[in-house]
Amino acid sequence: MRPLPWGQLNFLQTTDTHGWIAGHLQEPQYSADWGDYISFASRMREKADFRGVDLLLIDTGDRIEGNGIYDASTPKGKYTYDIFREQEIDVITTGNHELYQTDAADREYEQTVPNYKGNYLASNLDYILPKTGEQVPMAQRYRIFTTKNLGIRVLAFGFIFDFTGNGNNTVVQPVGKTIKEKWFQEAIREKVDLFIVAGHVTLPGPEYKAIFQAIRSQNWDTPIQFFGGHSHIRDYHKYDSKSYGLQAGRYMETVGWMSIDGIKGKGKAGASDLEPRASLSFQRRYIDNNLFGYHYHTGLNESTFPTKRGINASAAIYKARKALELDHNFGCAPKDLWMNRAPYPSNDSLYTWLETEVIPEIAVIPERKDIPTLAIINTGTIRFDIFKGAFTRDTTYIISPFISKLVSLKDVPYDAAKRVEALLNSAGQVLQASGLQASQLAPPEQMAVRSNIIGPHNPHAAGGTQTPLILHNDDPPLIPGYTTKDDAGDEGDDTLHTPITFYNVPNVIQSARSFPADADPEKVDLVFTDFIQPWVLSAMQFTGQNYTAHDIAPYGNETLTELMADWIKRHWGQQC
Repeated sequence: MRPLPWGQLNFLQTTDTHGWIAGHLQEPQYSADWGDYISFASRMREKADFRGVDLLLIDTGDRIEGNGIYDASTPKGKYTYDIFREQEIDVITTGNHELYQTDAADREYEQTVPNYKGNYLASNLDYILPKTGEQVPMAQRYRIFTTKNLGIRVLAFGFIFDFTGNGNNTVVQPVGKTIKEKWFQEAIREKVDLFIVAGHVTLPGPEYKAIFQAIRSQNWDTPIQFFGGHSHIRDYHKYDSKSYGLQAGRYMETVGWMSIDGIKGKGKAGASDLEPRASLSFQRRYIDNNLFGYHYHTGLNESTFPTKRGINASAAIYKARKALELDHNFGCAPKDLWMNRAPYPSNDSLYTWLETEVIPEIAVIPERKDIPTLAIINTGTIRFDIFKGAFTRDTTYIISPFISKLVSLKDVPYDAAKRVEALLNSAGQVLQASGLQASQLAPPEQMAVRSNIIGPHNPHAAGGTQTPLILHNDDPPLIPGYTTKDDAGDEGDDTLHTPITFYNVPNVIQSARSFPADADPEKVDLVFTDFIQPWVLSAMQFTGQNYTAHDIAPYGNETLTELMADWIKRHWGQQC
């Protein structure tokens, strides 16, 4: 393992946790839970105080949707909001998953924002008050504060990318418009020691480039620390010699560590812009989320590491999982099925399994069972691998947490319907003309490699982000895991691993059912998940078929997640 580099100002970051507060029960290297992270942060704050330096905690959104402890309760998040709040976070922002459903946005405004009052930032996000219809900021736009030990004066923003898929009770203002507003222009003229830009934004994305340029137009020399999210990867990005960004991966697999040295502190705030700064240095680590690493980085052990607050949070997680019966077994997966670790198509691909075995059986309703059908789902509706062994109630939400249901266009000309899959996978003219983004169809992790991949089935070790390290003959055997290469090199991971191969997948997959054996049908039912309705309508329009939302009808009442669980009950035995 690699030790953590400390500086004057240090950070721990989480992002895209998606409800994984119980840790990874089938992957030991990511098995620490939220209570363990609470203890870790507390012990690291103690170390910071002992060193006379500062430590801040950051979270950049997508805390919900993706794990049974959030998704299986009624209302959703019944237990998670109170457990999550036990961690003291200095800057917290919103992700797109907090905004898809209006009830989730309500809970964010009514619970998470008050839980982190003063620390929750929403620089370009508004909320519509349900009783009055008034549009108000989701939370305060920015905050200025001074760090505990060194008196470093910080101004922090909290952004979300230019998201358009939010429910009608929130308003996401484009970043390009926000940075022209009076309050932002006044904020970037403040004389501070450091700007923090935290947000649910990919580090190299256009939103952060615009914010960086805006700040630099008024503060040519002030350090800027960005924290990103959304693309589910470990990443580190250089904007200039005094501005860097960190992104801490996904699903509580990773806790990001950032340290900065050479910042003006105590008494130096407000110094002239012309005064040269001390030499700045930025360093990062990606911490594997497990107790072995937490003990190593704190210098503590099994008996000295836990805190009372952390132990209580872990106990609450256990009680919530038990109350929700998340260990209830639906069946036993006969082997591992991979999203991106196996090529598509192949026998080990989760998408091939869906395409050939599952979808043909679940995309059917009795009254249309004999009608030729083309069924399409987007690959991004699947969020995680299936491991050999028990497939539990928890697993169903881990694999696909969404409330997506199947819908259909009935009696579509086959010559048009058969073109939809290729059009959605090409991400070409049909999507560009409609303003829809192909990246929203595929898994978020693929955003990092999309530009480097030529075709939909080409294997690719996740370009620039996950590449092999060179090992020596006397090195101990390593387990597979993250082998990150970023803008600072390949020493970012705190734990050495053997690399995992990343294979690209298409935006959508398709299954055919009830086709005649001797000829193509004249017409078919085109069945698809409701999430991809705008893309399907655009593709159909491109083929010359002018369907609208009024032509789309429900195709059954169960969610895709429920349909998959039913299939597993029927086909996978109980003896694991």
